[in-house]
Amino acid sequence: MKPKLGSEVAAAKRDHRPLVALESTIIAHGMPYPQNLEVAHRLQDDIRSQGAVPATIAVIAGEVVVGCSDEELKLLATHDEVMKLSRRDLPYAMAFGKHGATTVAATMIAAKAADVTVFATGGIGGVHRGASQSFDISADLKELGRTSVAVVCAGPKAILDLPATMEVLETEGVPVIGYQTDELPAFYTRESGIALELRADRPEEIARFLRTKWENEFEGGVLIANPIPAEHSFDKQVLDAHIAKAMDAATAAGIEGKEVTPYLLSKVKELTAGKSLEANIALVRNNARLAAEIAKSLMG
Repeated sequence: MKPKLGSEVAAAKRDHRPLVALESTIIAHGMPYPQNLEVAHRLQDDIRSQGAVPATIAVIAGEVVVGCSDEELKLLATHDEVMKLSRRDLPYAMAFGKHGATTVAATMIAAKAADVTVFATGGIGGVHRGASQSFDISADLKELGRTSVAVVCAGPKAILDLPATMEVLETEGVPVIGYQTDELPAFYTRESGIALELRADRPEEIARFLRTKWENEFEGGVLIANPIPAEHSFDKQVLDAHIAKAMDAATAAGIEGKEVTPYLLSKVKELTAGKSLEANIALVRNNARLAAEIAKSLMG
C-alpha cells in the first residue's frame, strides 16, 4: 500500500521533521459536529506546538491519506456515510471508493506504510467484558503485535476487561510502558489496580527503547500508557458504576459487535452529564503532546 501524503506531511518528510499520526474515528464517530472538527484541529495544533507535524489518517474516496487537509477533515466531520475502518475493512473501502475513518489498527497500518512510527490516540480497544461467550476482541491488539508503531494512549478503554486485555498484549509480545506511572491507566481514570512492569519518566527514554527494539529487529508495536491529567480523572468506583449501568443498557438493547464500544461510550457520556467527553478530549490532547515529544526525540 502506498498512501497519499498530505502537503504538510510530504514537506516534513523532505525536511526530516518529526511526524505524529492521528486516527480519524474520533472525528467521524466519536463526537458531534462541530465539536469533532474543533477537536481535530486542536490535536493538530497541540502537536505543532511541540515542534512536530500532525498526520491525520483516513480513507477519502478510496484513497488512503496520511495527513488530511482541512477540507478532508471537514468531510470526515460532516459526511453521513463514513465507514469505521479496521484492518479487515481497509481494502473494501479502497476497492469501492468509500470514505472511511481509521481505528487504531487501521491507523497503524497506514502510518507504517508512510514510515510514521509514533501515533497518538485516546485509548485502544481490547478484550470486551463477556468475551468468553462473545469472543469480542479488538483487532487493535493483534495489530500492536505485528506492526512497528508506537501508540501513545491513556490505556485501554475503561469499558473493557482490562486484565484480559493485558494478557492478550503479553501473548502478542507487546511492551506496555507506563509514562511516569507504575500502574496501568484506564482511560477515564489514572488507576486500574493493574501493575506495570515497564516504566519511563522522560520522552527521551521511550525513544531510546523504541530505537533499541526496532534497530535490533524486534518487530511489533509498543503501547505507551500516559495517564489522563489528574484534574480530569474520574473516581474509579463512580466510573465503574456508570459502566455497569451502560453495559446493562447495551444488553437490554441487543447491541453487539462493532457497535458496542460507541454505544457504551455514548451511554457513559449521558450518565456523567457530558463529563466523560470532556475527559476524553483532555486525555487525547495530553497524548498528542507526549507523542510529539517522543517523535522529536526519535529524530535526535
